[in-house]
Order: sequence, then C-alpha cells, then structure tokens
Amino acid sequence: MGKITAAITGIAGYVPDYILTNDELSQMVDTSDEWIMTRIGIKERRILKGQGKGTSDMAMHAVNDLLRKTNTRPEEVDMLICGVVTPDMQFPATANIISDKCGITNAFGYDMNAGCSSFLYALITASKFVESGSHKKVVVVGADKMSSITDYTDRATCPIFGDGAGAAMLEPNFDGLGVVDAIMQVDGSGRKHLHQVAGGSMYPASYETVAKRQHFIYQEGQPVFKAAVSNMADTAVEIMQRNGITPENLAWLVPHQANMRIIEATAKRMGIKKEQVMINIERYGNTTSATIPLCLWEWESKLRKGDNIIIATFGAGFTWGASLVKWAYDGSEKA
Repeated sequence: MGKITAAITGIAGYVPDYILTNDELSQMVDTSDEWIMTRIGIKERRILKGQGKGTSDMAMHAVNDLLRKTNTRPEEVDMLICGVVTPDMQFPATANIISDKCGITNAFGYDMNAGCSSFLYALITASKFVESGSHKKVVVVGADKMSSITDYTDRATCPIFGDGAGAAMLEPNFDGLGVVDAIMQVDGSGRKHLHQVAGGSMYPASYETVAKRQHFIYQEGQPVFKAAVSNMADTAVEIMQRNGITPENLAWLVPHQANMRIIEATAKRMGIKKEQVMINIERYGNTTSATIPLCLWEWESKLRKGDNIIIATFGAGFTWGASLVKWAYDGSEKA
C-alpha cells in the first residue's frame, strides 16, 4: 500500500435564486454597469433572501447534494470543516449547524476563517487528517452570506460581493491523486487594509458601532489589489516550478474570484491561456469562501482523472496560498 493522499471525490455547489444586477445596484448607489464591469468584471451576483436565513442554509443544500453525488450516507462522514467569514452566529460553529441540518451525527468539525482564502486553508487542513489515516470521509465547505456585511451605500465595496456555498468530499487515495503540494502564507499587518471593525471582542456591538456603520466590510482597494496580484501569482508560480508543472501540462487554474484584473494578472504571470482559467466572477461576484468550490462545481463535467489543477487564493489577513491538486475522477460521470 502506497502513500495516502487526500483526493477530492466529489464537488457540489449552491447559489440563491435572487439575482442582484448592476442595473439594480445603480439605483441604490452612485455606480453603473460600465463602471463595475471595467474595474471589477462583475455583471451580477446572487443574494440570499428570507428572514432568519444564514450561511448554513446555503451550505446545507451544497452538502446534501454532495452526499447524494458521492453515494455517502450522512453517518459515514467523520469530519466537516467549514471555511467561512460570515458564520450564522458567533457560536456555535457553522460547521456544527450544517452537520445538524444534514444529519451528520458521527463527525466532529469546526469553522476556519482565513478571509477569502478560507476554503483552500480548510481543504489543506482537512487533507492532513486524511493523509494521517485517521479519517476516511471529510467534507470541506466554503460558504458565505456576504450580503449580511455589505454596505449597500458604499459604491467601492457593494458591487463586489455575493452569496453562495460549495462543498467537496475528501477521501484517501493510493495512486498519487488528490492534494499534492501547497504553499500557505499570512501577513497580519495587511489587516488594516481589509477588515470588519466592529462585532468582535475589540469593539463589541453598540449603538455607536451601528451608527458608524462599522459592522460592514472595510476595504482599501489599491493596497489589496497590489498584494493580491503579487502574492497569488508568486505562490502559483512557485507551486508550478517545484512540481515540474508547465503551461502545457496544467489543465486548469482555479483562482479566487476577487477581481477580473487580479485573475488575468495571475494567469499572465503563470504563462497560461485564458482558456485554462476557471472564471465565473461575472455571474456570481466575490462569494469569498465559496468562489473556489463554486468554480470546481461548474467546471466538474470538464475535469478528467489525472488533470493537474492549481488553486490560488488571496484574502483578508492578509492570507494567500496555492495548491497543486491532481483530479481524481472523470467529472462528466458525476456532474
């Protein structure tokens, strides 16, 4: 028996029905379709509507579909990690709530918050449990209801974000398929450029924090853009170099969907064609923790066993990283 690797054996996704278009946004704030498309590359985004609906409700749909597609009974799952920036509540963990809603009763789990890098961080963390031999079926979720912390009077940030969820199944593999390599990094000094001021232990919710609109996303566009381009590209190129991956034998780049210009700059630095890049930012916007699994879900039918895939991400923190994954199945059979 060879070395154990953690292979993705299934992928699923979910986006809400409501579509918030650029034209509708332009009636809420001083912006336009041309302005948004030129600077960000987003045409529309999905928004979760309904009283009392949270991140776990979207994740529940994705996880249930994942279990169905992989012929997995809920009680067979022995771990669930949720990458999330917008948990249902401060505690308990959204992972616990998802498990309850999906009937997953024999697993342990927790949330992981690494900003927009949360899904990849959770995927790499989960892979170690599989590689150790201690866990056989691990569900990794990336989900966020970004509309819950988006200020729809702020023209700089409100066009960017949307809601959605994705989930992947990780299982042991003995043929070298799955997560092959990863580079994960953090620079906490970048937090001043992208954060949510209030709602934590430093500035608990109060009349003052609400009045100052400090429970919404705060972002300084230029320093975030500059750091995202350089760090996503550098780690993706390093992953290529140390694993002998060339533009010719790379099947897909799966980049975090933050900004079309960031995606294009990363691909250019890697020397790959646009046709090798998964892009759905125009239709979904930046769903934060959900962007990467939503891409894999949408492209599943085009994925083939043995495909070399590089996942690259950047998020608040600052956090960033890249991973090489060898795809473990023919996606057309499950999509």
